[in-house]
Amino acid sequence: MRKAILSIAILGVLFSANVSAQTETSGRNEVYRATHTKLTELKHTKLKVNFDYQKEQMNGEEWLTASPYFYATNELTLDAKGMLIHEVALDQNGKKSPLKYDYKNDILKITLDKTYTRNQDYTVYIKYTSRPNEVKQEGSAAINDAKGLYFINAQGQDPDKPTQIWTQGETESSSAWFPTIDKPNQKTTQEIFMTVPDKYVTLSNGILKESKKESNGERTDHWVMDKRHSTYLFFMGVGEYAVVKDKWKNIPVDYYIEKEYEPYAKQIYGNTPEMIDFFSKKLGYDYPWAKYAQISGRDYVSGAMENTTATLHGSDILQKPGQLIDENKWEDTIAHELFHHWFGDLVTAESWSNLTVNESFANYSEYLWNEYKYGKDQADYHQMEDVGHYIHNPGDFKKNLVRFDYSSREDVFDLVTYQKGGGILHMLRNYLGDDAFFAGITDYLKTNEYKNAEAHQLRLSFEKVSGKDLNWFFNQWYFGSGNPKLSYTTSFEPVKKQITVTLNQSQDLPFEFPLAIDVYDNGKPKRYNVWANAAAKNTFTFDSSKNPDLININADGILLADITDSKTPEQNLLQFTNSKEFKSKYNALNGIKDQVGKNPAATKLLSAALKDSFFRIRIKALELMDLSIPEQAKTLAGDVEKLAVNDPKTLVQGAAIAALAKTKDKKYVAIFEKGLNAVSNSVKVNSLAAIISVDPSKANTFADKIDLQDASEEMLNQLLPVVVKNKVTSQMANLAPVVAFYPFVKFQDPELGKVAEEGYNWIMTSDNLKATESITKILGQAKGQMGDNPQVKMMITQMLKEGLNKKMELLKQNPQKAASINSQIDAINKAIENFK
Repeated sequence: MRKAILSIAILGVLFSANVSAQTETSGRNEVYRATHTKLTELKHTKLKVNFDYQKEQMNGEEWLTASPYFYATNELTLDAKGMLIHEVALDQNGKKSPLKYDYKNDILKITLDKTYTRNQDYTVYIKYTSRPNEVKQEGSAAINDAKGLYFINAQGQDPDKPTQIWTQGETESSSAWFPTIDKPNQKTTQEIFMTVPDKYVTLSNGILKESKKESNGERTDHWVMDKRHSTYLFFMGVGEYAVVKDKWKNIPVDYYIEKEYEPYAKQIYGNTPEMIDFFSKKLGYDYPWAKYAQISGRDYVSGAMENTTATLHGSDILQKPGQLIDENKWEDTIAHELFHHWFGDLVTAESWSNLTVNESFANYSEYLWNEYKYGKDQADYHQMEDVGHYIHNPGDFKKNLVRFDYSSREDVFDLVTYQKGGGILHMLRNYLGDDAFFAGITDYLKTNEYKNAEAHQLRLSFEKVSGKDLNWFFNQWYFGSGNPKLSYTTSFEPVKKQITVTLNQSQDLPFEFPLAIDVYDNGKPKRYNVWANAAAKNTFTFDSSKNPDLININADGILLADITDSKTPEQNLLQFTNSKEFKSKYNALNGIKDQVGKNPAATKLLSAALKDSFFRIRIKALELMDLSIPEQAKTLAGDVEKLAVNDPKTLVQGAAIAALAKTKDKKYVAIFEKGLNAVSNSVKVNSLAAIISVDPSKANTFADKIDLQDASEEMLNQLLPVVVKNKVTSQMANLAPVVAFYPFVKFQDPELGKVAEEGYNWIMTSDNLKATESITKILGQAKGQMGDNPQVKMMITQMLKEGLNKKMELLKQNPQKAASINSQIDAINKAIENFK
């Protein structure tokens, strides 16, 4: 699963309180999340289903084949959430014999006809109604709803939204649409007969074996999955999709896409076959399933989900040329979910405590794909951003990667399991070397294929291949918490011509690790690879002809650590111009942010960065500079103008236009006006902002022409000040995704948050039904992601009440608009009630 991150997501996690959950204990700890005890082994699940769109329910029949796991038993216990159970029987070659059962508290206990022994199969028939709206379990910060089966616009009341059905099983929500043992360490083959109106297409796991027309204008599709996989990975999707065909070798690769986006399907998904090929070779294990399909779902409850052979993406994957020419922002997620088909689907975490063997690998696949397709700099940039989210979230510092003490199983879907876990794998790869690392992965997959595994089995595979004992690594990084917090001091001995570097670890428990240190002697770096012991202080001595010009700790950027460092602009310039690794160059560039316009070395560094081969470096330099400063304009403006016109990356062009806009010089207007007609959203939006900065009177003329519907968060953030300050009413409703969260935006970016608050107040003092409903709708969808913390509820409720007061005042002033304003008041009141 790839988590969805709204503009408030990280803050939502920070504020969210732990949700109470039933505790499984071992007797050793106050809380110990033991792996689910297997009393029954599922063998095969056969379903026949049809849908009641008006009631938003599903009628189901199930034939469940199982046997006792080890100990003989005459009982079968299944999870079945929010259902009506109509019939339970033993099925013997089509002959049904009623069975006694008890159904309460979402648990279906069935008394079998006799005591069965290990490997003695039986088949139970269950007729039931799935009622997802009756499911009591709630969502979390990671997966913001948990009712398993979702009817989207089922009655067709929203003309702007398609009618769809999709399922979401992770963590334990498959049992909301079929009775099962809803634990990750249960695997079964499956088949599903789905009866739907003939205008809809269906998607499920495995292969479509048969499609049969029914007499009432419906159709029954028979999907068969002949390889075992976990119950949380079962999937159904229904809707009016175009199906764009692709393939890898002889394996079908299909893209189910809303018809409006069909022309762009290959731009969005088209790298998938190449990804399958790359991962198959890299892992030494060919893609293990009969097909691969991807589909998107409206109002999805997270980011994306790796249902076996049928990945479900949120609708953010639906992009148009203006977005795609800048960057396919969903490509990392496409790689992530595909990689799960080895790590998560083929070999599955035996418990949520061991989720790292699913999600850390999927996170690291994003690095692998970027490295292969776009180069090491892009991979390092992506991981720097990822790990940075973890490093700067102190709430995650005390969480183990393998975590047996969580409050809610969905708490494990966090920055530790994903971002930190990916960074840990990168360290392990560099410690073992590529050959041993990937050979260890191959061994792990082949040893545990179609089964479940945990972190210890991962360690054993790496040890088996490399011959190295890795307990030291796993104990501190997998079964421990935190990371090194480093600072250092130096002293030079002129007689011995030696520099001593004293490395300090300030966290409670010291780590041991390999570390790359660059010593700059006479302007040139020499790399030393040292070993830091698990001690508060480590001392290293290196030869140097004089007091070094610069010491660069963690020069290769591999160690996952929080490093306190201070360098002069001259040292940062030296580091930038002599480093080969992206992270050292980027850190040097970022290190001058407070010296821009104050130091000539900082300007020289910016000038060098503008010419760097990696576009992210160029963008960072453009963001740091201020061409309203004459000295900078004199040195840099010419190069920036060239980038604005000719850079091969449209994101760089957009950033260059934004840099030129700071000059407020009308000589660049021709560049800005040309940019308004660009395909690129980045170029177009930055050009608009630039024109308005030079001539504010043109705001409404041009801002009205920019399409902000379904715009990215970055695009909205860029245009928010323009739209709000110039009161571009036609764009008001499109601002909802940002202004709805203005209290949280303030935490991340006070300046942007102030504008977002101004936008919120503008909407609440205006008669704009669509904008008001958009805000309340977005807050409602994000409720689960915000968690159940009273502080968050209070903040949102107070915000809504302030908006309500403004609408009431507006009503007094404009009684002739009572119908529209009363509808807005009703929407706000409903949102307030939702947050109680």
